[in-house]
Amino acid sequence: MKTVIKSILILAVMFGTFTSYANNVMEVPPTFNFVKKGNQISVTDATGEVIYSGEINYNGNLTTLFDFSQLKNGQYTVEITKGFEIEINTIEVKEHIVSYIHANKKTIYKPVVRNVNGKILISKLAINTNEMDVELYFEGDIIHTEKVTEKERNTLNRIYKLDQSRRGNYTTIIKSDDRVFVTSFRI
Repeated sequence: MKTVIKSILILAVMFGTFTSYANNVMEVPPTFNFVKKGNQISVTDATGEVIYSGEINYNGNLTTLFDFSQLKNGQYTVEITKGFEIEINTIEVKEHIVSYIHANKKTIYKPVVRNVNGKILISKLAINTNEMDVELYFEGDIIHTEKVTEKERNTLNRIYKLDQSRRGNYTTIIKSDDRVFVTSFRI
């Protein structure tokens, strides 16, 4: 009989605890600026001067990991490099209050360069621009240049076959979205 009463009492305490937690509302931080450990961050002021650049050391929300309120009044560009994309946000600081300017948010997709069996595969999402300039170098000397445009699809693709007998250091320089992307590899 004592065991039954103990069980009922424990069950009543558990239900009371569960119902009290059910009334609590959990606040979830916005995830539009979620960053991961290893991403790169760059903060630039209105004159174009880079005031901070580095690697993100923790997973989390950008606004909780970095205290932008300590910056001087003005607009700043915050770039987060995540794998093959660069997310660009504009923030404004006024009297130590930070606000995001969502109208200026932009994402740039970096080109992907792969070396497979002596073939160079270059692919780039063309959402912001439909062209890219490709330069291919062997041991510092330019061996190929091309302006790639695509009007019908949202992807820029090229495959270049390399001479397998010319072993050494190769470099691709791809210009797109007002950026320069450099990739080096060896055959």
